[in-house]
Amino acid sequence: MRKPLVTALLALVIAGAGAAPTATAAPASAHAPTAASASTTASARDTTTTPARDTAPTLRAVDYAGTVALSNCSGSVVRLPASADSDPALVLTNGHCLETGFPEPGEVIVDQASSRSFTLLNSAGSGVATLRASKVAYSTMTDTDVTLYQLTRTYAQIRSSYGISALTLDDSHPVAGTAIKVVSGYWKRIYTCAIDGFVHRLKEGGWTWKDSVRYTSACDTIGGTSGSPVIDTATGKVVAVNNTGNEDGGRCTVNNPCEVDANGTVTVRKGINYAEETYGIPACFGAGNKLNLNASGCTLPKP
Repeated sequence: MRKPLVTALLALVIAGAGAAPTATAAPASAHAPTAASASTTASARDTTTTPARDTAPTLRAVDYAGTVALSNCSGSVVRLPASADSDPALVLTNGHCLETGFPEPGEVIVDQASSRSFTLLNSAGSGVATLRASKVAYSTMTDTDVTLYQLTRTYAQIRSSYGISALTLDDSHPVAGTAIKVVSGYWKRIYTCAIDGFVHRLKEGGWTWKDSVRYTSACDTIGGTSGSPVIDTATGKVVAVNNTGNEDGGRCTVNNPCEVDANGTVTVRKGINYAEETYGIPACFGAGNKLNLNASGCTLPKP
């Protein structure tokens, strides 16, 4: 997770950074990482799931369209591969960005009333509308770190009113070596790097996340970037949601997650940042974007 936004802002003022949200400021539930101290060579990577790409794909332009700014985090309007234009739209962010506080380890929240507001951004990063939630469809910090809000408007209504389409969640596991961009609606900043590998277990305080994405060091995300969509630049699809990084070199503590491999070996990578995969989310939603945790193929934790 990241430091509370007020803490990150105070740190910037003390340091004399004075960065504006459009530049390199420090956001809301994130950390202010330093340069990576761990090697990102192939021998250091935990690529336990998929191989690297053999060829370099044609990169797509990635901008802010469809991203949102929350009061303390970033997020995006997302659709599932099977979503209909008439379905109520969804907003994706982190579990630790939930307005009622961090879900406890083992806690899963579904269908919780919410009227939270989100500032919708256009391609240039300008706010064009305020969207509002009708409920928290799903939220947890167990195995993953995700909140999905259901909005009061449909995808068609948002596109018709503002000319902005939702981002699509990829339903395939991401691939090591993939070029990505982490798009922060809160800070209006885009980070460019690649997927360095995958982490068997990522532990932070009392929380444990499975099969997390590790970035190469160029994605030095900071507080407030929590919840940002991680976009495959070849497909334009969302493959993960940005959530944490090791700030101080601490071992498995809050703001200092550690990697644990299948043999229980712990690795600390100071300054390296992480995201949680989102490819498993589509299997848990049916027609009308209705959550169904009992659906075939759904592996999200249940209440």
